[in-house]
Amino acid sequence: MYLRLAKRFVTETDKRLLAKAVWMLGVKGLLSIHKHKRRLKRGEFFPPFLYMSVINSCNLRCQGCWVDVAEKQHRIELEAANKTIAQAKAMGNSFFGILGGEPFMHKDLLKIFEQNRDVYFQVFTNGHFITDEVAAKLREYGNVTPLISVEGSEIISDTRRGRGGVLNQTMKGLETALKHNLLVGVCTSVCKSNIDDLVNDAWVNRLIDMGVMYCWFHIYRPVGPEPNQQLALSSDEQRRVRQFVVDTRATKPIVVIDAYHDDAGNALCPAATGFTHHVGPWGDIEPCPVIQLATESIHDERPLAETFNYSEFLSDFRELTAQHTRGCVIMERPDLLIDLANKHGARDTTVRGAVIKELENVVPRRSQFQPGQEIPERSFVYRWAKRYAFNDFGTYTKHFDLSKYHDPDLDEPALESSLPVLQD
Repeated sequence: MYLRLAKRFVTETDKRLLAKAVWMLGVKGLLSIHKHKRRLKRGEFFPPFLYMSVINSCNLRCQGCWVDVAEKQHRIELEAANKTIAQAKAMGNSFFGILGGEPFMHKDLLKIFEQNRDVYFQVFTNGHFITDEVAAKLREYGNVTPLISVEGSEIISDTRRGRGGVLNQTMKGLETALKHNLLVGVCTSVCKSNIDDLVNDAWVNRLIDMGVMYCWFHIYRPVGPEPNQQLALSSDEQRRVRQFVVDTRATKPIVVIDAYHDDAGNALCPAATGFTHHVGPWGDIEPCPVIQLATESIHDERPLAETFNYSEFLSDFRELTAQHTRGCVIMERPDLLIDLANKHGARDTTVRGAVIKELENVVPRRSQFQPGQEIPERSFVYRWAKRYAFNDFGTYTKHFDLSKYHDPDLDEPALESSLPVLQD
């Protein structure tokens, strides 16, 4: 399998783009994690990877979206984006995840990429704005990988994403990116309505045949103003996805990303471990994209290094979360986030101003933490990579107390929403 994967990278990709990815995402990315570990030993903190939602606007209206996509457009302007990236680079960071809304609706997005060619960007996109002109620019810069979201069959995609013709437009953008020899990934927010369509060998084989080099199956989070609880996976279905990811990594010539487990299959949260934090469209510094609470901003006068190192809100978030669960706090213990917001006077970073009420309405459910049912990595390559670069960095060893963990599966079954879910 490893030889087949290596052959694919050598024969199916642009060699210049591959070399840049290996250097900036691979070598420099590992170096950024090394620097992160050294900071932690000194009692200092700065996340080695940053995610930035550069704009709130989107052309779609997806189920479970937490972003104010229908509100007046707001974006992180070019100067502020470059300043944030420069400050992170000074700390050794070389990788940035770009989210929205739909990032390609940002009028200066390509300028951000062009003016920061010494770092690497992963863009979470629906693919609708990847034209030949855009793809040609991305190939020229060589420091961008589009991660294009596919949410199921045509009917399911239209339902999940709030309008007709979505899948066709997404596949057109995917094909355009591949035609220009970009390093392309495909991601799916796995939920009740698409798990049977996309969590299977046939779909992964199709991605491989198309030339997609990596994929990402992340779990649907029922959050935001319309959380669509009925789409959320059960504990058994989440284990099914985890097992599929582990098996695919060991058998298919495609890279499979996950953000929920270490090499032994122990659950973790990248925000709780400090692996990454998030900057919202208004510049607010949040634990992760779905936790829309903040006390600091990239627009503050204090340098970003000081903000991350001395933020009591972010520090308390990491400690409090790690004490009570290794999973997703917003799914399992939304009450902790409410307490945290009250303690620090954290502001609601949305336009709608209803985040606390939304947290109060969350029906607690299991996430990736399912003690006693861990599924370890089969692939020795992934085991090695995770042991070095994707683990808890001592967070749970220091803070986690199993006696404080409350298993949501032991509660009474939650009432399901009456909203319909279309099936094939």
